[in-house]
Amino acid sequence: MGNSLQVLPGTVALLALGAIARGGPLHGFQILRWIRDRSDGEFMLEEGALYPALHRMEKKGWLVANWAVSDKGRRAKFYRITAKGQRALKRESDGWARYVRAVERVVAEEG
Repeated sequence: MGNSLQVLPGTVALLALGAIARGGPLHGFQILRWIRDRSDGEFMLEEGALYPALHRMEKKGWLVANWAVSDKGRRAKFYRITAKGQRALKRESDGWARYVRAVERVVAEEG
């Protein structure tokens, strides 16, 4: 596969929300793995980018977290998306799709 794609600023929260909404509840390592696997290895997020985003989303009320034991027998914080988080995911996803369509219109060849 070669080099993974650089995760653009502002998209870590969107990717994490999507992972938790579709695969949750998940702990941090599971979120990283889910994003990597669903993107076919294109997005290789670092823990240093993910955890601050998770904490910000928790403060905004987009996520709630509970401590539990992971499948490896370790204590881990598991995140679930809230109704407010679902609304944020929809808003962010719509904005991202609009952005991608605009870029495609600018760079696409006329045909």
